[in-house]
Amino acid sequence: MAYNNFIPTLWAEGIERDLERLCVFLEDCNRKYEGKVSQQGDSVRIYGVGKPTVYTMDRKNASGEIAAPEEIEDTSITLPIKQLCYFNFKVGDIDKAQAIPGVMETLRQESAEEMACVIDQYIASFAVDKSVQKVFEQPLKVVAGTAGEGEINVLHALDLVATKLRKNNVKRNTEVVVDVSPDFATLFRRAYIQLDTNNHDELKTNIIGRYNGLILKETNNTHKTDNGAVDNIMARTKRAIAFVNPLTHVEAYRPERMFADAVKGYQLFDGCVARPKEILNLNVTY
Repeated sequence: MAYNNFIPTLWAEGIERDLERLCVFLEDCNRKYEGKVSQQGDSVRIYGVGKPTVYTMDRKNASGEIAAPEEIEDTSITLPIKQLCYFNFKVGDIDKAQAIPGVMETLRQESAEEMACVIDQYIASFAVDKSVQKVFEQPLKVVAGTAGEGEINVLHALDLVATKLRKNNVKRNTEVVVDVSPDFATLFRRAYIQLDTNNHDELKTNIIGRYNGLILKETNNTHKTDNGAVDNIMARTKRAIAFVNPLTHVEAYRPERMFADAVKGYQLFDGCVARPKEILNLNVTY
């Protein structure tokens, strides 16, 4: 074997770090779970609890009896891990490749980048889950200026998102993230710069802006339908989607009938809509 110095656990740990850095949709999911996963099909339990009841009492009755302690609803979800993405490539002589600074690190980072794209696209697809409410019955065209028939101003569209979520009892101080495409982000910048006062510096950061209690992040992985014509932009709290990527596996080997080493690995993952009232599909066109 020519891969004596290859340490698969270090590669797996590196990929996991890269995924945390590269994924946009992933970072705003509920990822609290219990259970161990050793293979595709194993299940984990996503933590979740209901909301306690808050009672009122007149001051004159303050010394009276209070209600008996209630049993808080357990909203935990059992989630089978069914999704898998993998890579498998030749590297010639691994030991020689590892001796050249940066070669194997670049291969690992490139692998992680492609896996991050797959994972983000999977999470983005929950925008069209049957449990998720669409903002519009029929998609409207987003514009930066005055809207005509069949159109909507980009800021008005975001106002509708905020209003609908608040009507669903999402509190104003609850963090709501909107993952927008580059097309939507461009229109937002054009419209918002006219109103921009104290948030101008924030538009220069990775978060492209905050508007009406919403945090906007830009990504290439929003879910498209109708042959790419409809952009299904996801707006959600960090409790809306539960996601788990519990196992990264990497190994080096020598393929049969080849005088070359290879590296293969996979990532197990899965997710679900955990709180449908805290997520919306802003379905638009351009």
